[in-house]
Amino acid sequence: MPTYFTAEALLPDGWARNVRIAVNELGEFGEIHAGAEPHGCERLAGPALPGMANLHSHAFQRAMAGLAEWRGDSEDDFWTWRELMYRFVSRLTPGHAFVIAQQTYIELLKHGYTAVAEFHYVHHDEDGKAFVHPAQMLLRHHAAARETGLAITLLPSMYRWSDFDSQPLAPRQKRFETDPTAILGMVEAARTAAADDPDVRVGVAPHSLRAVETGSFDELIAGFSAIDPQGPIHIHAAEQKKEVDACLAWCGKRPVEWLLARMPVDERWCIVHATHMSEEECVALAKSGAVAGLCPSTEANLGDGVFSLLPYRAAGGRYGIGGDSHVSRNPAEELRLLETVQRLRTRRRNLVVGQRSRAVGTTLWLEAAAGGAQALGRCMGAIAPGLRADLVVLEANHPDVMERSGDAITNALVFAAGSNPVRDVMVGGKWAVREAHHAREELAAQDYRQALAALLAEG
Repeated sequence: MPTYFTAEALLPDGWARNVRIAVNELGEFGEIHAGAEPHGCERLAGPALPGMANLHSHAFQRAMAGLAEWRGDSEDDFWTWRELMYRFVSRLTPGHAFVIAQQTYIELLKHGYTAVAEFHYVHHDEDGKAFVHPAQMLLRHHAAARETGLAITLLPSMYRWSDFDSQPLAPRQKRFETDPTAILGMVEAARTAAADDPDVRVGVAPHSLRAVETGSFDELIAGFSAIDPQGPIHIHAAEQKKEVDACLAWCGKRPVEWLLARMPVDERWCIVHATHMSEEECVALAKSGAVAGLCPSTEANLGDGVFSLLPYRAAGGRYGIGGDSHVSRNPAEELRLLETVQRLRTRRRNLVVGQRSRAVGTTLWLEAAAGGAQALGRCMGAIAPGLRADLVVLEANHPDVMERSGDAITNALVFAAGSNPVRDVMVGGKWAVREAHHAREELAAQDYRQALAALLAEG
């Protein structure tokens, strides 16, 4: 059983000094001792934190990052951005999906993410026809995670309609078209591919209320619950005001309000974005035990709005962070933006603090790691016995880490790090990044360049 020693580690109750960390043969943390001696241990190169979960990923959109920053003929918002996404995805092949996911997952690992929830909705070929193996595109993400060493929760997404009232899909959406039977088949295929791998989980993702109708929603949840009563369920909701208004016109309720009234929303659910909620929805979602899946860099990039984090936390709400469109692949940047927009809204500082620490960086990291673990359905999120052995080791000599101790480390990581201070990353007891290097990064970058050339070619 390998044992590691670090001068400082972020444990569930806060930073501790001289910490001895055992990892067992199952890839889980064994005994953790603070105030220990280093005898017989491998010394870590710097302070250690628990790995972070990225609870919302559309990996293929990494290849789009930066391409939508041109002003169109009208005011730009999420809906104009979506048109570019449709054009981009029309060329995406299974090979491209693997290559882009591999590049994205390496970048996530190198910044301290140790697991991802892949919310995948591009299921069919370029003509909108099902592949011979319907889960082919989904399983390309499983393969990319396996190659890179990133833990993954696979979320095949059901997408039936283009808008509320079961409006037919547009031709450019035919690659997404699925029903409960198709999604449950993908779940079974993914579970078979994962076998007994503890670093792979499988859930489902009804895309949004505008993309599914009540009957198929019920059928999907019932069918999936029969397969895995504890499996994760993710859905986009209330990301844009236009969506909220359309939902009100459809059923007289707001999206989160409808979900809480109509669906068995509990700890297995992740409501992604939930940006535009009433005060009542905010409190009710917090009380449900579900996780709010927040994607600050994407929500800012798309001009979505600002999540009501302060009242949600005050009501006991749980949250995690996701990269979504991957304009950022850095958890520290997501957490910084999450706090910063609350400061801009309230014109106050140091807002997200808790009982364990008055340090904002520490509070954000611990809360997001715990919420992300819940959303992924994976035993992670803390350096504690029995959880997956995910470690993020910072470079002790990095300018934003050196001469800092305890909460000052996480505060600097989240609010001051101009360059990436992550040195080593462990996932499930195995080192995926060593000395800021991933073994596949050069080959992955070459493949990514070729994929981009094909996807961005004119014509």
